[in-house]
Amino acid sequence: MAGTKKKQEKIFVLDTSVILYDHDAINNFEENDVAIPITVLEELDNFKKGNDIKNFEAREFIRNMDRLAGKYTLKNWIAINGKGKGKFKVVMNQHADLDATQIFGDNKPDHKIINSALALTQEFPNKKIILVTKDINLRLKAKSLNIPAEDYETGKIQDMDSLYSGKTIIEDVDREVIDKIYGEGFCTLKDLGLKDSIPNHYYILKHNRTSALAFYNPQTDLIERVEKKPAYKIMPRNAEQVFSLHAIFNPEVKLVTLQGVAGTGKTLIALAGAMEQRREFKQIYLARPIVPLSNKDIGYLPGDIKEKINPYMEPLWDNLKFIQNQYHEADKEFKAISNALESEKLVITPLAYIRGRSISNVCFIVDEAQNLTPHEVKTIITRAGENTKIIFTGDVFQIDTPYLDAQSNGLSYLIDKIKHHEIYAHIKLEKGERSELANLANELL
Repeated sequence: MAGTKKKQEKIFVLDTSVILYDHDAINNFEENDVAIPITVLEELDNFKKGNDIKNFEAREFIRNMDRLAGKYTLKNWIAINGKGKGKFKVVMNQHADLDATQIFGDNKPDHKIINSALALTQEFPNKKIILVTKDINLRLKAKSLNIPAEDYETGKIQDMDSLYSGKTIIEDVDREVIDKIYGEGFCTLKDLGLKDSIPNHYYILKHNRTSALAFYNPQTDLIERVEKKPAYKIMPRNAEQVFSLHAIFNPEVKLVTLQGVAGTGKTLIALAGAMEQRREFKQIYLARPIVPLSNKDIGYLPGDIKEKINPYMEPLWDNLKFIQNQYHEADKEFKAISNALESEKLVITPLAYIRGRSISNVCFIVDEAQNLTPHEVKTIITRAGENTKIIFTGDVFQIDTPYLDAQSNGLSYLIDKIKHHEIYAHIKLEKGERSELANLANELL
């Protein structure tokens, strides 16, 4: 329309952290152009070798760039395949009136990337140049030089307050409905005044001081009672733990996520539930990602590979020992755990050692899943074969990996994207059960 203000064209400058998070990132900026500083390609060259997900992302991005470039040189703008997409190029120029390496007193790669954005600002004064990075400090440095900078938003959960919890408390339920739940084992959605429900969603139904635990069974279209059951002598201590074990025991549910702060029993419940069903699976894998201290590779640590990884696996061993110590050494259950470890029916291992393996007929527990990217979570799930159950546990607010946060980590992404599927169940555990002291720390410190 006449008089309508023309939308300002944008060029998004991508940092290395964005590429290592999502190798397909250049396709997610709509009709805008994308610039890749030459320094980013140099950094990716250091990441292309290895078996970690960041190495895979680096290799895939380099391959994609090569396919898109074809016979053209990357110094020129090249159309990104797809309708409504912009163009991309590699920025060779890192010289502008402002020099970040001089201002910050260091010739590090981050400052060269800022210089690429500064050079583009001078070259295209009518376009808005935006630096996109998952490095918070780099965003702050860019903004200090008047360069707009933002996080990579694709796959990011916008409203953490509305992240699916897996359960609903319904107050003032008719006493007749509570009695029906206990007597017949079920009620209908209509009995609770509900039109529909998320599959495998859990309910705490209350009438005065009487309550019942239930879940929506998508197979029967009924609200069915959930009974409190132990797993390997681990008795659930609250409604959320009861729900968690129910989801783990449910053969129709192939994917479970347990989210909660430290001390809520996520890992213990997952492991006890898996051990209780050990005869249903060929193997039980308990894995967690290794997040080295100071972002150094575990190769820096002394000893052989077993000695290097043991400190990272210790929390898993602690949970297993706690379950085993519910029995005497002479009990068959105590010996069953020892035998399962010796025969590798139960395997505790770093997550990196699982990649590439077939996980058919396996109960696969992934601990500390908040330290995975969405792509890593997808990679794990897509390897699931017949009769495989996958359980992810973690605290989305306790991130140990650089460039991930509560909104962009793989566990949050999974909970948000897959909550309406019949083979999935999720529970947010809220009450700490580790000890009175641990609860005090969580509440007041």
